Amino acid sequence: MALILPKNYRQKLTPETTEVAIKSIKQYFQKSLSEALNLRRVTAPLFVLAGTGLNDDLNGVERAVSFPIKALNDQRAEVVHSLAKWKRVKLGAYGIAPHYGLYTDMNAIRADEDLDNLHSMYVDQWDWEQTINREDRNLTYLKATVKKIYSALKETERKVYEQFPHITPRLPEEITFIHSEELLKEYPEMTREEREDAAARKYGAIFLIGIGNPLSDGEPHDGRAPDYDDWSTKNEDGYYGLNGDIILWDDVLGRSFEVSSMGIRVDEDALERQLKIRDCEERKDLNFHKRLLAGELPYSIGGGIGQSRLCMYMLQKAHIGEVQASIWPEDQVEACKEAGIAIL
Repeated sequence: MALILPKNYRQKLTPETTEVAIKSIKQYFQKSLSEALNLRRVTAPLFVLAGTGLNDDLNGVERAVSFPIKALNDQRAEVVHSLAKWKRVKLGAYGIAPHYGLYTDMNAIRADEDLDNLHSMYVDQWDWEQTINREDRNLTYLKATVKKIYSALKETERKVYEQFPHITPRLPEEITFIHSEELLKEYPEMTREEREDAAARKYGAIFLIGIGNPLSDGEPHDGRAPDYDDWSTKNEDGYYGLNGDIILWDDVLGRSFEVSSMGIRVDEDALERQLKIRDCEERKDLNFHKRLLAGELPYSIGGGIGQSRLCMYMLQKAHIGEVQASIWPEDQVEACKEAGIAIL
């Protein structure tokens, strides 16, 4: 995505007041999320050992920031991309019962990220995971969970309005569920990004189901690692996928705005199938994958919700750098400054 500089952009809060608002949003949303999904907070790692299979491989091309550990004979550690698999291990370690779970503050460095209005090298999100029963591994449970998260988003938006009445709520009453195959059929001439824009503009808030499995045109809507979300199981609607993204329409930037990636996690069959589809069956020798295939890990649903993304949307900002401290190209900082966008 190229840098977007909205015409006649005006900050609705000064940088100092923005810092106060960020604290309020984070405190309220995580409380609402934990209550809605029966989650308790846990402490999370900033890095994990390389070669264990615990790190999130994203699309398989992003390089993890890594370093040698002197005390472990220079064994390498990797800064996490996300905690998608680590959380599932933690559910089992704590013996958390079905329909209860955990959340944590996840901080990551993604050095290969293309930097723009929505993407930063510094990633901060609420990573959450909930234990489920095998019979909960269906589209109905996924949708019910999405609705609970959306209610927490709506409540947070209302709290922002109470504190800052000039920031008018934008979210529609309900979130609309669409499968990526349906989106392809409706907009066959558009790119994946253009389809998301069209659907988000039309409905205001969507949950786009089925991210990772090839569509009827032979390509997936977007990339997804093969070893956490289940994107290859046929669901009740006859399409593939038990995962998806929460995407909102942002009228400040005039584009779709993803705030969460989530899904029901792979079981033994889905993991076998997806590793084969992605031609990475060698991962079955990694500790995490061995444990999952042996049935030692609980069934779960989980995801990540961007903290800075959420603050950016709620405060109607034009650049993620207005709500987090990171590093940006100098020309981007200057362009934003000229457009009235104050990078922290």
